[in-house]
Amino acid sequence: MTAETVILDPIPFQPNLDALATSLRIRPGSRHADQLRELAGAARAITRPKALFKAVFIEERGDDWIVLDGVRLTSRVLQVNLQSAYRVFPYVVTCGTEVDAWAHAYTDMLQSFWADAICADALHQANQYLQHELAQRYQTGQLSFMNPGSLQDWPIEQQRALFGLLGDTERAVGVRLTESLLMSPLKSVSGIRFPTEVSFESCQLCPRENCPGRRAPYDAALYELKYCIRA
Repeated sequence: MTAETVILDPIPFQPNLDALATSLRIRPGSRHADQLRELAGAARAITRPKALFKAVFIEERGDDWIVLDGVRLTSRVLQVNLQSAYRVFPYVVTCGTEVDAWAHAYTDMLQSFWADAICADALHQANQYLQHELAQRYQTGQLSFMNPGSLQDWPIEQQRALFGLLGDTERAVGVRLTESLLMSPLKSVSGIRFPTEVSFESCQLCPRENCPGRRAPYDAALYELKYCIRA
């Protein structure tokens, strides 16, 4: 039986001016601060972040794969992380096509940069909203997540299988998968959220240095200890 698709649209958005000003290194009370406030106000009027997810039971599993709703996903790390889970939540979250088109209309380099940061803020808030909704609806407790392409073990090519699982995401929330397997709008994320007693971040298994998106330190021993297949 195919799991029901749940769409969250629209998701409330209020630009976080303090966080935006800090990340963009804009001084409070400056001319640039006033310009950013004006830009954020324009974005707020048209932004509609969205999310799509399914509550899916794990149907089968092997050493390095699982089957969700008839779709096989291949990843040793994902399979191990889901060993104690029976239901997981594949998802797509986006800033929305509206604010994406608005941001791309700016030709001034500085304004374009700021508009991109506002799109990222919309995506961040939509992600938090989805996390809260899952916790409230399903009493999930702590949730961790994995994204295709974040690890060599679960490469970007697995986006095809994940989007096949989620259905017509472009019609539902405006997100399409490009030929290069990136998402459009670019400020979108996809993956699987799952309940866990021990928090997991893909960064723990990624040795890439100086990554601006790093959320946890690299643990060189973790893969061998937890995920390596023993003979």
